This record gives sequence, structure tokens and C-alpha cells, in this order.
Amino acid sequence: MDSPHGAAVKAENFGLKGPRGWAFRGVGIDAGPGSLIAVEGPSGTGRTCLLLALTGRMKPSEGHAEVAGHPLPKRMAAVRRVAALGPVSGVNDLDQALTVAEQLREGALLQRRYEGPVRALLRPRGERRTATAARIDAALAAAGLDVDALPKGPRTSVRDLDRLEAVRLSVAIALLGSPRLLALDDLDIKLSDAERADAWAMLRSIADAGTTVLAVCSQAPDGVQVLRTSPAEPETKLAAKPASKVETKTAAKPADKTEAKPAAKPETKPARKDTAKPAAMDTGTAETEPAAKARAEGEAQTDAQTEAKPAAQTEARTEAKTPADTADDDTKGADDALAEAGRA
Repeated sequence: MDSPHGAAVKAENFGLKGPRGWAFRGVGIDAGPGSLIAVEGPSGTGRTCLLLALTGRMKPSEGHAEVAGHPLPKRMAAVRRVAALGPVSGVNDLDQALTVAEQLREGALLQRRYEGPVRALLRPRGERRTATAARIDAALAAAGLDVDALPKGPRTSVRDLDRLEAVRLSVAIALLGSPRLLALDDLDIKLSDAERADAWAMLRSIADAGTTVLAVCSQAPDGVQVLRTSPAEPETKLAAKPASKVETKTAAKPADKTEAKPAAKPETKPARKDTAKPAAMDTGTAETEPAAKARAEGEAQTDAQTEAKPAAQTEARTEAKTPADTADDDTKGADDALAEAGRA
């Protein structure tokens, strides 16, 4: 499909900050009309936000950018008029309940109603239909989608299209308005190597026709201008927070548990045994004062006798045993030894 001319894309220190921090920051690019630009980077580095900011759909927070001579963010509406979105998940998804023909007619009606000149609405109905059919055929040819080759032709349901066919259909709808900048998100997702090569060949042919193409991908092919996104600040913060939590959990909690348990058990259990049992004995025995005194005197006498007996017996034994007895013990031992020797 012929395009008037592509849009030059320029950016310097371009950045966008969201509620959770910077989506992207410090982006710079200088691409001429009809360029094929690949926004390369891992998922989560602000590739989609950069795509929407350069097409006037999101307001940047810092830096300067210019698309087709329109500065951003001052003239975002003017940029939206010259830039069209291809497949961008969550923004312009295809309607799975429609057929391919219905999806193309809906895109043509919306483009004519909101993007086309007002005088086009005043033309006769037959003329409008002929012009719409010509635009649809040109867009399909540029996207490389052969509707007649589909299983049910134009009446094929959108949900029955494979990934590459859905990408071609979205690109064809975007080209209905003859944009100067075409933007696509996640071009190489769910595509085989051969299908990925076909998709980039399609975009290269569109760029050669004069339209500037901006495509988000995980890995750019050779021969395209690459715009890489850098990691945002919120990712470094989120990576740091779990580390601090792990340190506090592993350092503080086990120390508290090991110090507290050994100190608590020895102190509480013996104290309960010593204090509880005497109290139970006092309340369980009922004794009069005379009986208590008699029992106490009897116990004292018994203790005195038991202490005195061993001492008296020990003294008596030591006093009764004289040196003569000791000598007799030695003599008896010697006599026994001699007697046994004689027997032998």
C-alpha cells in the first residue's frame, strides 16, 4: 500500500515515570522516514510504554521527542493522527467473535468516521463502498494476507487464525488509514523461526514503501535499526527488598528462639513443685496443738538417739581395742599361715 511518506522519529533523554517508578529512562533515537526500528529488550523493561509514548498514546515524564515534526508531549494528538497501532495486547485486540471480513469492514468504518476527512462522508454510498473495498485490498496486499486462502475465505472466524495470520490482519487494519508511522508490540511472540522471518520480511516491505515501522521484539534481526531499553528503577528496588527480608528472618528469629527456650524451662517448673506441695499438705492435715507438740518432741528424741548411738558405738569400739588385741590379731594371722604351710 502506498504511503505519502514516513515519519522521522527523534528522541533525546526520553523517559516515562509511572506510579511504581520509571518505566523507561534515558532513551535516545534518530531515525529517518521509512526506517525499520526494532525496540529490543527483555520483558518488563518498558518496551510497550516506549511504543505508546512515541505514538502519542502515553505522556512522557522527561526528555524530548519528535515524530513527523510534532514535538512530544506538546502535540500528542497530532502524533496520534499520523501514527497507527498494529497488534498491541490490551489496547487494540481483535474481536474473536467476528469474521475476517467483518473485522476489516469495522476497521474501515472507524477509520473513515474518526480519521478520514469530513467531505468523504458526503460522497454517494456506492462510491464510498468502492473506495473502501480498494483500500482493504491494498492493505491486505501490503500485509501479505490472502483472505481467499483461509479455510472459509472471508467468513473465517478471527479465533481460527494462527498467530502470524492474526498479526497480518492487525497490520492490514492499521494500514487502512495510510499512516506515516506503524507500531507493533511483541512481534516475535509465539512464532516459529520461519514465521518470524516472514513477519520481518513483511515489515521490511512496508518500510521500503515509505512508512516508518516501529516493532517491539525480544531479539532484532540483522539490518534493522535497534533501540534498546534499559532496566527501570523499580526492578532494582524490588530485587533489593526481598534480600533485606530474608536477612532479618534468618538472623533475628532463630537467635530469639534458641536463647528463650532453655532459660524458661528450668526457672518455672522447679518453682511450681516446691511451692505447690507444702501448701497442699498444710491444707490437707488437721492437727491440734497438743498433738503437734507431742509429735515434735518425739521426733526430736528419736533424732537425738539415732545421732548418739553411732557415736557411742564407735567410741566404745575404739576404746575396747587395745594394743594387745592388735598384737593378738597379728599373731593369729601368723599362726594360721604356718599351719597351712605345714599341711602343705
